[in-house]
Amino acid sequence: MVDSTSSRAEAIADHGEAMRSFMAHAVLFQDAVARSAGLNGTDLQALGLLLSEGPATPGELAARTGLTAGGAITTMLDRLERGGFVTRSRDAADRRRVLVSAVPEAVFAEVGPVYGAVASRWNDYLDTLSEEQIRFATEFLERAAAFNRDETDRLRREPRERS
Repeated sequence: MVDSTSSRAEAIADHGEAMRSFMAHAVLFQDAVARSAGLNGTDLQALGLLLSEGPATPGELAARTGLTAGGAITTMLDRLERGGFVTRSRDAADRRRVLVSAVPEAVFAEVGPVYGAVASRWNDYLDTLSEEQIRFATEFLERAAAFNRDETDRLRREPRERS
């Protein structure tokens, strides 16, 4: 008879190793995608956040990405604007505010083919799963993203002391 406690512990350990591998390869993949488009990783993540969360002021985008408001965010926005990936415009509700918006067509023209190839592979895999499995996987990814977002926010608020 299999000891269910050790079997569960082994399954959890296997899951932890799979998660570590996934996280490492996701970061490396995003870096490779960014480089293929002539961007750096932070540029690509900023574009992704603008696409998914909508336009932002430079300060809001700095907070979303973890960049410092001021020089670092301005340099990134100048680079992205020169590349045609973002536009800056005055906020219609408050003309003093500048809003940064992604230019989806430019972003998708550069990275769409790469993401399309991965999406095709994922869709082939999803075709092998039941609707229940897909819904579980979706919930799992949503929770993982929320945990990562929460921990990122915590780490930015409470930097680790080094001895």
